[in-house]
Amino acid sequence: MAETVLVTGGAGFIGRHITSALLARGYRVRVIDSLIDQVHGGCAANDVVQDGVELLHADIRDRDVVARAVKGVDKLIHLAAEVGVGQSMYAIERYVSANDLGTAVLLEVLTERPVQRVVVASSMSIYGEGLYRTASGQPVQEVVRAAGNGWDPRGEDGQKLIPAPTPEWKRPSLASVYALTKYAQERLTMTVAAAYGLEAVALRLFNVYGPGQALSNPYTGVLAIFASRLLNGQCPVVFEDGQQRRDFVNVRDVARAFVLALELPQAAGGVFNIGSGYDVTVMEVAAALARAMGREDLEAEVTGQARTGDIRHCFADITLARDELGFEPEYGLGDSLPDLVEWVGRQCAVDRVALARRELEARGLVA
Repeated sequence: MAETVLVTGGAGFIGRHITSALLARGYRVRVIDSLIDQVHGGCAANDVVQDGVELLHADIRDRDVVARAVKGVDKLIHLAAEVGVGQSMYAIERYVSANDLGTAVLLEVLTERPVQRVVVASSMSIYGEGLYRTASGQPVQEVVRAAGNGWDPRGEDGQKLIPAPTPEWKRPSLASVYALTKYAQERLTMTVAAAYGLEAVALRLFNVYGPGQALSNPYTGVLAIFASRLLNGQCPVVFEDGQQRRDFVNVRDVARAFVLALELPQAAGGVFNIGSGYDVTVMEVAAALARAMGREDLEAEVTGQARTGDIRHCFADITLARDELGFEPEYGLGDSLPDLVEWVGRQCAVDRVALARRELEARGLVA
């Protein structure tokens, strides 16, 4: 008999791709999702999951529904979370409650109704700034960007540090409420699972992109935000000087990573970076997307401002995922943009970027 997998937050962007991958491998799939308006825009429940997926429309903090959801489940993927660095800095109770109380409720239920394995979605945000190296090659795990000293972190000698791929052993530096909540989700899952004899895996996701992102959510991934602006004839808004470096990983690669983490015996107890293994500047991404959408006339607006909680450089070292999970990204950013643009062209996106920026500015979170 086919195994049953519960996916919390499974009606969201990443969740829908994961459920598709699970169905393709013959799993029975159950989803619990609160279908919040910011992400789903009031979509009907039957419009957000595939045929063959059982959907429970409920909040992860509803213990009774969660207990019902895990009944008969063999394995579990935990995605349910509020997402967004900027918004987390003022919607503090909302983020802490949904992400951490929600995870606590789920784990408490699992102590009574255990499953074989739990795979939790963690985040690159827990690293804060990524790993850096000095000119002589020495690793620097903790850096501070000094006001008035340029955008890039500098070493004790005043020289610019060199950004490097960030491995899992890099110490966390929790620069936002969102980062705090994601680290708590990860550590709660790994700690409670070990105490109760459950297998657990944490995947630290870098910047995920692809068809299906919530284009009208101004706190979603940067590629979706840029696409929404361009679709509405507006210039992408880029903070700082646009030279900050990120790792953009295709959602189909991410879905495959979750399947590997769910299935491979050697994954149990592991924490893995899931990225593309390549870095690119935010300005390069904005320009590439504008070209792909035929809107090269809409040059990015560079604000010269920084948002509280933002970091300068962070991109993934995926050596461990390659070695332990056999994870190898198949979709490069350049090759994937036409697919994303084709999907975006069929959407109707409400541009709420200016509203989100005003929210941050009103609270002194942009400087």
